[in-house]
Amino acid sequence: MSEQQASSGTTAPAAAQSPERSTGHLYGVGLGPGDPSLMTVRAVEIIARADVVAYHSARHGRSIARSIAAQHIRPDHIEEALVYPVTTESTDHPGGYRGALDEFYEAAAARLAAHLDAGRTVAVISEGDPFFYGSYQHMHKRLAHRYPTEVIPGVTSISAAAARLGTPLTEADEVLTVLPGTLPEEELTARLSATDSAVVMKLGRTFPGVRRALERSGRLTEARYVERATMAGERTGAFSDIDADSVPYFSVAVVPSRIATAAEEPEPEPVATDRGEVVVVGTGPAGPRWLTPESRGALAAADDLVGYTTYLDRVPVRPGQRRHPSDNKVESERAEFALDLARRGRRVAVVSGGDPGIFAMATAVLEVASEEPYRSVPVRVLPGVTAANAAAARAGAPLGHDYAVLSLSDRLKPWEVIAERLRAAASADLALALYNPGSRSRTWQVAKARDVLLEHRAPDTPVILARDIGGPEESLRTVRLTDLDPAQVDMRTILLVGSSQTRRVRRGDDSEVVWTPRRYPER
Repeated sequence: MSEQQASSGTTAPAAAQSPERSTGHLYGVGLGPGDPSLMTVRAVEIIARADVVAYHSARHGRSIARSIAAQHIRPDHIEEALVYPVTTESTDHPGGYRGALDEFYEAAAARLAAHLDAGRTVAVISEGDPFFYGSYQHMHKRLAHRYPTEVIPGVTSISAAAARLGTPLTEADEVLTVLPGTLPEEELTARLSATDSAVVMKLGRTFPGVRRALERSGRLTEARYVERATMAGERTGAFSDIDADSVPYFSVAVVPSRIATAAEEPEPEPVATDRGEVVVVGTGPAGPRWLTPESRGALAAADDLVGYTTYLDRVPVRPGQRRHPSDNKVESERAEFALDLARRGRRVAVVSGGDPGIFAMATAVLEVASEEPYRSVPVRVLPGVTAANAAAARAGAPLGHDYAVLSLSDRLKPWEVIAERLRAAASADLALALYNPGSRSRTWQVAKARDVLLEHRAPDTPVILARDIGGPEESLRTVRLTDLDPAQVDMRTILLVGSSQTRRVRRGDDSEVVWTPRRYPER
């Protein structure tokens, strides 16, 4: 059957079945990125064995897959061109774009099933790999459970693009993220921020949004562009230099390995530049699961990591990054050190636990950065999940109404101030999140705070003791305010104290939840 005949949807008459087989075999055949010489030996073998060669194409009838395999398609092959009714244009199909495609896939699968039922071997060929954004997978979902099926992997466009750029995609423990350019711009930005290296597929009309996402995530200067890798008309270059109007669908953006890129370029001598900055990053209460994508990206992009040893240990070690651990009681010195590094052109991440703006490093950095000679150093603060929110989520919703956040540490403010604020918050009937309740050197504050609160709260007010939330030693207990025992509280514990409206409820599965209603009774 000629390609023109196949494009019309005409199916060849059923061949007589041989007595040895009741149905034909289905093969999904990956052809690689475009250069016919990159087809696997197995792909060539299967095409030679097939009775039917099927391939997808747009309505113009030209099939990239067929052009790659052309030298292996014989005159006696039955060709089935599976022509999409729509690609990017609109449609008047009652089910819309998705309805038109689903109807097409069902009809295409039926055409292939007719050959398989007649005992013919069918090879559905696709560029790249059949299971990597390949059109074949729609046939696989509809036919593989009914017929003997084998999928022949192919070299992906990702591998081809990296090879043509001559730049490794990943090294050591780096994470590669593969993204379709059709994702919403905000989602692209978040995922690009959070990964070590990335490939963005399906450019074409999505190019402007992908470019903005790369720029907003700080990855544009790293990004490379590859068009029609290994094919005629191949083009590579810096992504930022590419004209959006010249970009076809078969192109990708590559953000390569940072480790490999750093190894290719000798580290410059530290000099004062405009490149340096300080980013204060909140790691959440425990570790990687609590990190935001933006925070992940900032930690990965930093030249230097500065922070308390416990918090630095939560950040994966990356070759080429310098780590500067310190004690927990030298916040101002740590901030000054980070700002000095930034003045010398270094990108510095100051690592903080929880949210850096809540009893953490953001204030220390900004305090020093507000003085000369650091006022011109760029400083950004990235939010993190704070301990109060993490503990509240584990318990239910004890902070569901108005609440106050206080630190019980008297290292930087007198206890008299703390007690006065406790009384004010308690008399206002606010739920409370109490940070830094105790340590080895501070053992009496919890008892004093309990006594102050009992002046305004009922003895059975729920108090949540949340320790190491998100960590390996996580524990959560709820006690009555009058039963709060200071011996059960340490520096890794946060206390959540309910208001007069807070409820402690045991549910049907014997779990307990604590929650504060959003509606407050009228007085």
